[in-house]
Amino acid sequence: MKADRRAVLKGGAAAATALALPGCEAPVSGGSGGANMALGHRLRDGAFPDPVQEAHVPLLIAGGGVAGLAAGWRLREAGFDDFLLIELEGQPGGNARCGRNGVSAYPLGAHYLPIPNREARGLRHMLRQFGMIVGDRDGHPIYDPLQLCADLQERLLWQGKWQEGLVPKTGLTPKDRADLAAFDRAMADFSRRRDAQGRPAFAIPIAYSAQDGDLLALDRISFAHWLDAQGWTSPVLRAHVRYACRDDYGAEPADLSAWAGVHYFASRRGFTADGAGDNDLTWPEGNGRLTRLMADRLGSRVVTGQIAFRARTDGKDAIVDVFDAARGTSIRYRADAVILAMPHFIASRLLGEKPDPAFSYAPWLVANITVDRAPAGKGSALAWDNVSATSASLGYVVATHQSASREGPTVLTWYMALSDMPPAAARRLLVERTDADWRRLVRDDLLEMNPDLAGAIRSIDLWKWGHAMIRPTPGFLWQVAPAERAAIRPPFFRAHSDMSGLSLFEEAHYQGMTAAEAALSSLGHAHETFL
Repeated sequence: MKADRRAVLKGGAAAATALALPGCEAPVSGGSGGANMALGHRLRDGAFPDPVQEAHVPLLIAGGGVAGLAAGWRLREAGFDDFLLIELEGQPGGNARCGRNGVSAYPLGAHYLPIPNREARGLRHMLRQFGMIVGDRDGHPIYDPLQLCADLQERLLWQGKWQEGLVPKTGLTPKDRADLAAFDRAMADFSRRRDAQGRPAFAIPIAYSAQDGDLLALDRISFAHWLDAQGWTSPVLRAHVRYACRDDYGAEPADLSAWAGVHYFASRRGFTADGAGDNDLTWPEGNGRLTRLMADRLGSRVVTGQIAFRARTDGKDAIVDVFDAARGTSIRYRADAVILAMPHFIASRLLGEKPDPAFSYAPWLVANITVDRAPAGKGSALAWDNVSATSASLGYVVATHQSASREGPTVLTWYMALSDMPPAAARRLLVERTDADWRRLVRDDLLEMNPDLAGAIRSIDLWKWGHAMIRPTPGFLWQVAPAERAAIRPPFFRAHSDMSGLSLFEEAHYQGMTAAEAALSSLGHAHETFL
């Protein structure tokens, strides 16, 4: 969910573990899915048969999330076609995958892409190719208005009434107003700041960020500690900051690097000609639109149901053993270069290394709720992004918001970051709590926001992300992640948002391009850089 950078949310502190789970109501129907836990556990336990055949491929990409697809897209753009991309799941896309029912397509995870910054050159090249950038004016890109989020973009349930935007308009104390104003000024200063080379203090991708000492020092403390040091104690500001941290990082301010916290508010400078720099690109299926278009470019080079379970070098070659889930047999690939486009904890197991505990992952629950009619409520009309100031969830987005007609049934994609407990405990809760109880929790939260939907809920489809995104804890962004990048040695290359420390589409795309260009250089394939 996207929080307005000027917004504040008061309340919403109820924990996922504390929400009531009534047991007498009629159960809500729906499906349940998530990452393939069975294959994931087999990888952890090493329970795969030895290969029965061997094949050679010049370049192998292991992992079909955003980074792996971006690597494949970059290879094709460079005119290199002799590669294979293997993916564990039945659908590529990682946490940008999507689903569909008889009412609408809908996201299973990431659901929008902010207008990219000027520094995201390679990403803009792809968006132009996909018809999302449709022209230029005075050197600035023009975006297709039909793919930009339509009005009303956001609304907040505040003091029993929906209001436009996410900034509460009533009930603020003088301390609230003073802290909010001071915070806004500080974030604006960070956004404008440049180093001696002209680099922004906070960039997207973060590789283009300034590295002044006082900025990097922010990564060594928590965001909560930094806020305390400023004397900003307003509960309204703190609630807003908490919402933002859970929204982009699945983490609480006390668990999050201050550099990452400031980055959320000071990094977005959408580069566009039409004054829509603070808008988002969005589609019914969310970022599944982008991953599908990338996968379409790769065609038959993408093979799903394949899990890489062992990797090593053999002289100059890379050896990767892969289990074919459909056939129940394993194959050994010998490659000149391999891009491991997967989270650190998986790549480490493949390489026979011990995962670094500094890599911590946030669990999420996503629910797609099919309803007979669109939500209403007192006050402002339905928006794309709908948030309650008193909910433990992050609210819901409306799959059909971009449609010309918004009448009739729709799908509401509801999000909850399980950030109020240690990640391992949250993963256990995802599995141990019954689907019926999760659906009751989702239903009750939605009806608390929209009592008008009573009797209109058709189904609630759950999607459980045990390792949804990397958590940029203190010290990770500018110590752990750089050390991991420096350890990369051919013929293996790494591509994942883990390598930057922020689980953003732009970061995964950049890491995929970086790995692809490094692999191309190692293979002696000439190319111009997109970086």
